[in-house]
Amino acid sequence: MEEKGKKLGLMNLVGFSTGNAIGTGIFVLLGYGIASAGRSISLAVIIASVFMLMTSWAPIGMSNMFVFRGGEYGVKTMLFPPLVSGMSSWFTVISALGFSSMSVSFTSYLCVVFPGLTPYSTLIAFIYTVLMFAATIKGSRFLTLIENAITAVLIIALVTFVICGLPKVNWGGYFSSSYDGGYFMSGFSGIIGGISIIAYACMGSTASVSMAAVTKNPKKNIMLSALVVTALLAVIYGLMAIVASGVLPYAETAGQNISVTAKAVMPGALFIFFVSGGGLCAIASSSLSTLGSMRYPLVQIADDGWLPAIFKKQTKSGYPYITFGLYFILAVIPLAMEMQLDAIVSLVMVPLQLLNMIACIACMSVPKKYPKQWDNRAIKIPHWLYQVCCVLGVICGAMISYNLFMNLKPNEKILSAISVVLLVGLSWLRIKQGAVDVKKMEANKQAIIEDAIKMADEN
Repeated sequence: MEEKGKKLGLMNLVGFSTGNAIGTGIFVLLGYGIASAGRSISLAVIIASVFMLMTSWAPIGMSNMFVFRGGEYGVKTMLFPPLVSGMSSWFTVISALGFSSMSVSFTSYLCVVFPGLTPYSTLIAFIYTVLMFAATIKGSRFLTLIENAITAVLIIALVTFVICGLPKVNWGGYFSSSYDGGYFMSGFSGIIGGISIIAYACMGSTASVSMAAVTKNPKKNIMLSALVVTALLAVIYGLMAIVASGVLPYAETAGQNISVTAKAVMPGALFIFFVSGGGLCAIASSSLSTLGSMRYPLVQIADDGWLPAIFKKQTKSGYPYITFGLYFILAVIPLAMEMQLDAIVSLVMVPLQLLNMIACIACMSVPKKYPKQWDNRAIKIPHWLYQVCCVLGVICGAMISYNLFMNLKPNEKILSAISVVLLVGLSWLRIKQGAVDVKKMEANKQAIIEDAIKMADEN
């Protein structure tokens, strides 16, 4: 049922998407980006913000012509054939592998405050995962109340890090080609490596697509909000990257979370606040947000037949315990394998970018298929620019996927390849078994298209 009340404006969407985007990634991945790009990570994060805008061009470009009540789910339903829709659904399931990155990150920050816990890192990460999943049993409202409090503390921590750090940056040598390995210490390949790693932290600029049904002038404001949020992320992350890479020598920051730099620029009390209020709160917020946002998509995936019938089971209060049980098992697999954080991110990013590439390719033909909606687009971008953005989305997605995959260890490459094969294989199998009603999917697709056109005409 559509929400009643005042519609969301541009600034509402910008605030929502910015809060959605800033989370775990920037706190834990900057060090891995520095290891690859050195001080040029400050340039890499700006490029990565644009890259992620391009790889997410399909929902942005489509929202300029249509209004999707179901957000990105509606976009993908419209663009994807049944097999690829299944791949997208199964990706939602296996994305649980990426949840372990939050557990690992939380543990690494906790060990900064309590170094004696370091030998028990894997156990702590497992306990954290259990606690986060236990919190989901209380329902969405409980999660939202926790997140609202956490977000306010997080923003204060970010501002404090930048204010304390910028005056202590070694500006004289920061852009030097000779100081501490040089600005472009690993050349072009280092920049691309840094972009690929930090791209995970730059997702979220398209979160406003999910709010289309309750947005004022959605065809215009959703695209504008994505552009504004991308610019904001580039500035905020760029400043954080300058501090993280420009205060201490490369050897002390490469591969480390930014608490190492925070300790060097902040007095004791502020440092403890940053680690707890910034790092730990960002990770906890992302963890709760991820699990909260997965509940209903997972139920829908089970109802659509992509998962066996047993996964439809729920408690009396509506908690999908079987589905979340599977999600939990997948979330602890990387912990059991003691995988590194960058490898965990790659497991999620590679298939995600492949799906984004398919969406961008499918998006190219939309103006021709729906000429009326193209003519009535809110922001009159030229056709050639629209197509260029689609092509750039494919290219950026391919570069990120390839670079992340090639940097994996042999056993991690095998696991990554298996995850992609599973997306295709399981989707094909469920269709072949008749568990998924293709005719029903096509009817649902047509209904979503008609609704998106109707909503667009009304706006």
